[in-house]
Amino acid sequence: MNAQAVAPAGASHRARVLRALGLTPWLRRQVGADGVMPSLDDEPSPASANADCVVLLPATCGTRELDLLGRALNSAGAALARAGRVRVQPGEAEIAVPQARAYLACGEAQAHALGRSLPMQATAQAQIVLVDEPGLLLGDAAAKRRLWIALRTLRRSLATTGH
Repeated sequence: MNAQAVAPAGASHRARVLRALGLTPWLRRQVGADGVMPSLDDEPSPASANADCVVLLPATCGTRELDLLGRALNSAGAALARAGRVRVQPGEAEIAVPQARAYLACGEAQAHALGRSLPMQATAQAQIVLVDEPGLLLGDAAAKRRLWIALRTLRRSLATTGH
């Protein structure tokens, strides 16, 4: 067998094939000059002017809670699966949050921070839905039920006022 036939295809060919298949290749983040990998919190969040939905989460959320909430958002449709996620630090008065048509606040502290951070006109135009903190979702059936009702409400609202 020829050595050229065994050699892997070039990077440009791979990119063309992946693009033709509709796949997006993932790239590793580069290590900074100081040798430290930047965290996701260090990266600037996209400042989308008119996002569909933004989910406000407590910064202290564990992996299990985030996984459960992520699966629920994925099952609620594309608009909610792609919703931006903003983590709110405990006791934080104001947060940097993009303006959106709908907000899902996971806990009262997140809802209060959202209310203090958004302009009054944006608050009046947006649909804001309050659900239990993700920590309660793991063991409380009533909290899960309230989350499903909230997601169904948001999905319908975004579908009727959709693009």
